[in-house]
Amino acid sequence: MKRFLQICSFLVCMLVALPASAATSYSSFYISISDALINAKQGNDEQTQKAIDKFAENWASVTSEQKEAKRAVDDALNAVLESSTQEERVKTIMQLSTTLSQLEKLENPVDEEAERKEFETKYTPFMRQFEEALATDDYEKILPAYNVLNGKWNQYEQPVRDQSVGMYGQIETQLAFIRITLASEDPDLPLVASQYAAFKASIEQFLAGEDIAVEEGSYSLQTLINHIDDALQAIDMEKFDEASDALTEFIIVWPNIEMEVSTRNSSLYTNLESDLPILVSELTKDTIDTDSITNQLSNFKTEIQLLQEDSDYTFWDSALILLREGLEALLIIMVLVSFLKKSNQEHMARWIYMGALLGVLVSAVAAVALSFIFNSLTVNTSREILEGYVGLIAAAMMIGVGGWLHNKSNVASWNSYLSKQMGQAISKQSVFAMATVSFLSVFREGAETIIFYVGIAPNMPMFDFTLGIIIALAILALVAFILFKMSVRIQVHKFFFVATIFIYVLAFKIIGSSIHTLQLTNILPTTVIHQLPVFNQIGFYPTVETMAGQLILILIYVTIAIYNKTKNSNTKKSS
Repeated sequence: MKRFLQICSFLVCMLVALPASAATSYSSFYISISDALINAKQGNDEQTQKAIDKFAENWASVTSEQKEAKRAVDDALNAVLESSTQEERVKTIMQLSTTLSQLEKLENPVDEEAERKEFETKYTPFMRQFEEALATDDYEKILPAYNVLNGKWNQYEQPVRDQSVGMYGQIETQLAFIRITLASEDPDLPLVASQYAAFKASIEQFLAGEDIAVEEGSYSLQTLINHIDDALQAIDMEKFDEASDALTEFIIVWPNIEMEVSTRNSSLYTNLESDLPILVSELTKDTIDTDSITNQLSNFKTEIQLLQEDSDYTFWDSALILLREGLEALLIIMVLVSFLKKSNQEHMARWIYMGALLGVLVSAVAAVALSFIFNSLTVNTSREILEGYVGLIAAAMMIGVGGWLHNKSNVASWNSYLSKQMGQAISKQSVFAMATVSFLSVFREGAETIIFYVGIAPNMPMFDFTLGIIIALAILALVAFILFKMSVRIQVHKFFFVATIFIYVLAFKIIGSSIHTLQLTNILPTTVIHQLPVFNQIGFYPTVETMAGQLILILIYVTIAIYNKTKNSNTKKSS
């Protein structure tokens, strides 16, 4: 355990030590801003605050040589934190985005006019080729020319995206509409010419340095899912025009959300960009393959749902871990004190309490420090990858440590072990030995608590993590009073059984969430099982990889349970 924490600390230090200049952009911070803005517009205060807190926690470690611009971001962040109304919060978040963008431009200066000129040189030859194909009125020449035009746009679009989000979205939509028309059963070539004229005008506006405002709206991945649901419902009712309209709305809002998809699943991004216009055209044909369209839309919906990272842990998860391990530690202390009473060594009980208190303090400090370490990391892909790996390591340790330690929870063997250690301490009349037995007994539970917290701490706001600990400590204090002052007996084995089930469910969640994180960072492949739903509350994501990990976990737990049952049965027979 000690070596494991040393390795984790080393990795953390290496990441924190990376200079701010190593990052050429603040793209990860923009994700937090985007999440905050979307939720603020929707009036979701809790999620808005969570996104802002995440930004603030990680912004604290950023340094910049552009002192004035950095100070402007600091001031904008403070304004967001101090905002009290929804309107004020939306306004201040947008200002935060603006100041961050200005800082990024100062740190990474570019000649925008030169970029536009380079874009013109590279891209306009393919526009002229498409215009020549249009002039022939020959569909067989127009379609391949469009495919080249669209492909080259995907290759050279970056300057447009960087300089004008509004213009980028407009051009993307215009290209998609041309594709829809060309993919229809009887392509309307004059309409294609009209659509291209609008597209060309937008390109010329961009080359002239003009900009257009970004359309206001509360867009998120859920927006895409809602449009797909509307289309599926309309198809089911055979209202194909309405289904086509729903997918057209998808295409219109797509540029506002596409970055959330492209950064997490590039293949899904490519498929949505290429296939959605085709599906719109398919819905306008005389003969419609509803099964094929429905299956494709359902698959897209599932894959988008997998990108909705709502697998964060709650304060109850934090409380449950400490509560379960803390109650077991209390029972251990009861056993130790009871043993002293029976041995007429009650005067040494204070050393039991002192050792136990030290064990609790060391465990609590280690757990809280662990959370601070992870939350101090800069938000980037490296952090997400580290979180995924550490989560899997934690789950693996849960299996190994849980299988051995919880076998001792059948209190007979554990009490026998404690009695042996206590007997040696009493025979030596050693205060140090007495306190050490107590400390090690309690820290044994604390170490297991830390293992569980390793898996969930990176994905929890510090407030929720701390709140869970406070709630658990309050409950433990009440239980301790009842146990030590009122001598109330509890059903130990029933408690262990119920609590262990909850812990195993949490381990199931940690494995699913950790593998899913590694999939989102392209460390692991993603093989979607489209027939199954997403249950991110328990860490269930319908992919072959996440389900394989969770199935292995279940098989190991079943094997351990069968082994322990057989072992206990044989012990009873031999006795």
